Order: sequence, then C-alpha cells, then structure tokens
Amino acid sequence: MQEKKCSMLDSTNYLGKITMIKIIRNLSIATALVFLAACTSAPVSPGVGAWDVNINTPLGDQASVWNIAADGTGSMAGEQGEQLLEGIMLDGNSISFSVDIDAGGQSLSMSFTGTVDGDSLSGEFDTDFGAFGVTGTRQ
Repeated sequence: MQEKKCSMLDSTNYLGKITMIKIIRNLSIATALVFLAACTSAPVSPGVGAWDVNINTPLGDQASVWNIAADGTGSMAGEQGEQLLEGIMLDGNSISFSVDIDAGGQSLSMSFTGTVDGDSLSGEFDTDFGAFGVTGTRQ
C-alpha cells in the first residue's frame, strides 16, 4: 500500500511542476510582449521629418529643404547644394545641429538652435556674420 501512496505523491508533484512551468512560461511571454510594446511605441521627436525652410540672411531669404532622421542624421539642400547636418540633437521640442556651407568659395560654419511646434519650426543660425532667423513647415 505504501507503494501506491508514493506513486500518487509522485504524480501530484509532477502535475505541480508542470503547472509551475506553464506559469513561468506564460509570465515570460507576457513580459517580453510588454517590452516589445514599449519599444515600438517610443515617441519620435517632433523634429524628425522633411521640412521646407526659409533662412533670412543678409543677402536675402534662402529656401532649403531639411531632412532629419530619428537616428540623428540629416541633410540640408538648397541653392548651395546639399550639406550633411552634423551633431543633430533632438530633445523634446528642441533641435540643434551645425552645418558647413560653401558661401562663394568660403566655408561658413553655422550652428542652428530652434524649436518645433506641431508642423512649424523656428529658430536661428549663429554665424560669424550674426544670427540668421529661420522658419519652416513640415512637408
């Protein structure tokens, strides 16, 4: 009779282990899904995208198109050709970067700081020739 009690205890213990394994597996899956959902719903900076921009320079307004990616890369294309944006920082609604352009055979370094409000962008370039105002709209 003792042998029957042992086998009953063994089967109960076995079922308990199986139940515990299923619980741990389901919790692991649920945790993984929560992490995946958090990763895919990470907010994209409002500065990311394509922008039609107007730069107010001493030589008149200069139109350009900015493309800013979430990975911190970007470019600016206009009459001066296309330049890569360097050191792009996206912090909340704030955006900053620097760019070097060829201005009539001379290299001009410009640093931009600005903010994004919905589909509008505003700020200024700091240059050796003073500040140039910038406005833009999302494409």
